[in-house]
Amino acid sequence: MQSKIDEMLTHMSHSHQQMARVLDAERQMAVRMAQIIHDLPDADPEFDGINGLIENSGQINKSIIAYLGSIADLQEALAETLNHVVKELGSHEEE
Repeated sequence: MQSKIDEMLTHMSHSHQQMARVLDAERQMAVRMAQIIHDLPDADPEFDGINGLIENSGQINKSIIAYLGSIADLQEALAETLNHVVKELGSHEEE
């Protein structure tokens, strides 16, 4: 029984490592976008008028929201996995 729990934990660990890599890539993308925005001139930027400026701001906001949503999904997955592990360990100790 213990080997099954160890094997399950190993698979979950690899899965969480991959999710963390994806989140890190998204974080790096968000950081790079923030650097680009910081480098934009404050006076008279050319974004094809107000409509272009609104569209670009909306795209940036969507990227930030997607990144934060990914972090929330990772936290939820970690909590769910930990819940399963604690239940398995609790039932194993009762046996």
